[in-house]
Amino acid sequence: MNEILSAVFGTQGLLLGTIVPFLFVLTVVVFVHEMGHYLVGRWCGIGVQAFSIGFGPELIGFNDRHGTRWKLCAIPLGGYVKFVGDMSVTSTPDPEAEKSLSAEERRIAFHTQPVWKRALTVFAGPAFNFLLTIAVFAVLFTAYGRYVVEPMVAEVRADSPAQKAGFMPGDRFVSVDGTPVTTFADVQRLVSGRAGDSIVFTILRDGVEKTLTATPELLEQKDALGNVVKIGAIGVINNEELGQPRHIAYSPGGALVEAVTETGHIIVRTGQFLKRFVVGREDKCQLGGPVRIAEMAGKAAKAGFEWLVQLVALLSVGIGILNLLPIPPLDGGHLVFYAYEAAFRRPASERMMEAVYRTGMFIVLGFMVFVFWNDLFGC
Repeated sequence: MNEILSAVFGTQGLLLGTIVPFLFVLTVVVFVHEMGHYLVGRWCGIGVQAFSIGFGPELIGFNDRHGTRWKLCAIPLGGYVKFVGDMSVTSTPDPEAEKSLSAEERRIAFHTQPVWKRALTVFAGPAFNFLLTIAVFAVLFTAYGRYVVEPMVAEVRADSPAQKAGFMPGDRFVSVDGTPVTTFADVQRLVSGRAGDSIVFTILRDGVEKTLTATPELLEQKDALGNVVKIGAIGVINNEELGQPRHIAYSPGGALVEAVTETGHIIVRTGQFLKRFVVGREDKCQLGGPVRIAEMAGKAAKAGFEWLVQLVALLSVGIGILNLLPIPPLDGGHLVFYAYEAAFRRPASERMMEAVYRTGMFIVLGFMVFVFWNDLFGC
């Protein structure tokens, strides 16, 4: 009996070791996303009926002086902001309800606002996710700095793409497909997401620049938390002697600049992955849903709070990117309709919107089923 209680309620058990870290990570990311919608919407003069963390039956809540219902609901897998005049939590207009709106309610209803206000309010959710990631990295860089190593080749693995391309120990990377590199991490970043692509490397050998071409192969590796990931690699190894590891300390301003740069790198890599995934060039097992996120949150919590915060940053930027995909009912889908309205000076027809929303909902639900299947049975 004691073993069962410890497995569930102990600090390394299911509740405190996995579920609580998962809820912490997800709640922070969702709260910041929805707060972006809420704050910018209020700044634009739009009325807010509800701000919810979670879906389904309300557990606790209160009304503020503006008439907004703030609530925590039973299913903690998302959240929403419901504006005045919305039919649903996806900000779909309700024609019947709109007829019953008072003059004051019509003035602050979401769908009576200029298109730029609606677009700005919708875009604010993903934007706040990116800002959260930048803020987390800025704090971490200020507090801990970072360790870097020189972009040197200490060893070339036998029969690897690097050996076939002619890499030799002592080579120094100068650029990868024209992008200059200053650390070995830069090389890994530019190579890891491009398995199967032919990449041109500029290296420095005995003071002379040379150009080599290699095609990264897909390898399984364990990340810092023990998760098995598949990345592209050409088969070169760095070491302490040639890499000369050093610690870089950042001022708050320098940390902010570095945080913006790092967030940009993550956005580019994520976009690159999604494009390759759509055309079948990435392993489906690389995508996970709530179960995998919970597992990662548990591992991060065991490794230390700073690891859990890093997971918040990575998940936040991922949620921001996914929400900008041009698929209704995601934020990006709304932005496409607003762009159409701005370009043609009129909203899309109800028939078109209904057809696109149904298709988009089918795609979103299909994706959710896919990642759940991956979590439970697929990989």
